[in-house]
Amino acid sequence: MVRSLWTAATGMIAQQNNVDTIANNLANVNTHGYKTEVNEFKSLLYQNIQAKTTTADGSQKPVGAQVGLGVRNASITSIFKQGSLLDSESDSAFAIDGSGFFAVRGEDGDTYYTRNGNFSWNLVNNNSIALTNSDGLPVLDSTGKAIVLNNNYVTSEITISKDGTICYPDENNNPASIGITIGVYQFLNPAGLTKEGDSLYAVSPASGEAINEATSNNVRKSTVVQGYLEGSSVQVVDEMVNMIVAQRAYEMNSKAITASDEMMQQANNLRR
Repeated sequence: MVRSLWTAATGMIAQQNNVDTIANNLANVNTHGYKTEVNEFKSLLYQNIQAKTTTADGSQKPVGAQVGLGVRNASITSIFKQGSLLDSESDSAFAIDGSGFFAVRGEDGDTYYTRNGNFSWNLVNNNSIALTNSDGLPVLDSTGKAIVLNNNYVTSEITISKDGTICYPDENNNPASIGITIGVYQFLNPAGLTKEGDSLYAVSPASGEAINEATSNNVRKSTVVQGYLEGSSVQVVDEMVNMIVAQRAYEMNSKAITASDEMMQQANNLRR
């Protein structure tokens, strides 16, 4: 009887985590570059109630009897599906059409990756201008260095080609490369990246090392689109349906606990 209480309790805990994940998806429906997260479940250990050969005469039985001990959260997986490209009035807003990630350098000196291309040109030391994200972290180029230009450039005239090359008008007012390319990187298993918050991801053993699109010919190149931002991949209708399913499952597990409690109460009343 107690087994059913613990089993139903694990179901309630798992569904609570599921609702937490769905709530986080809904909260980030307007976050640029956010990827939908999905809860994955797996069953716990099974307890052997009866072996296949436990009969009165010792004859072989086709099946045994095992009772499961509940469920647990196996993982929370990010689904890296391409989000919609949203028009932006900023000239320093960039979206990636493909599997790539932008790279930024964190305050701790480590490199982090993001799909959020809401960048801006900011003044830094000695009046230079640097491309940074909304938190002021420098964006890295294809060589892993921060993108810093001298103050001779007018930022409103800077354009970006489809491969991420930074261009500036020449004498004939035609875009010409200045020799710097925005870094775009891919991963063999992007779902294995560690989430760091602020739309940033860190490399992990599960994700593998970053693959530089500028130096690798074995990956499909991504396209950098200027003047657009990648929207969230969250589908509100799907999340609301998932929340209803999770709530119903939570409710059924709670009813299982109530039923177990009533059965234990009836068993205790037999002594009276």
